[in-house]
Amino acid sequence: MTDETTEQPAVEPAAARPAADDAAATAPDADIAELRVEIDRLDAEILRLIKRRTEVSQTIGRARMAAGGPRIVYSREMAVLARFRELGSEGRDLALLLLKLGRGRLGGR
Repeated sequence: MTDETTEQPAVEPAAARPAADDAAATAPDADIAELRVEIDRLDAEILRLIKRRTEVSQTIGRARMAAGGPRIVYSREMAVLARFRELGSEGRDLALLLLKLGRGRLGGR
């Protein structure tokens, strides 16, 4: 009968394995960098759409006023606010900003 002994590989201390730890740390950093690039692209697209929305809204307002209509149609503004309600109070704030961009400020200020 032969006596077999199996050797267990020695466990290296953490300081002796920086390459593996660095690789694990850079993977999330790479993911974050990719996601930030996507956010930048999305922001550019959102900005383009907001500018277009503002142009369309201002064109509608000019046409409505030229035809003798009111500057603001409140039922329409309420519909816009309702659409953004799913985002909570921030959605309402966003909708109000979009409305302001399209029609200008309300009130005496």
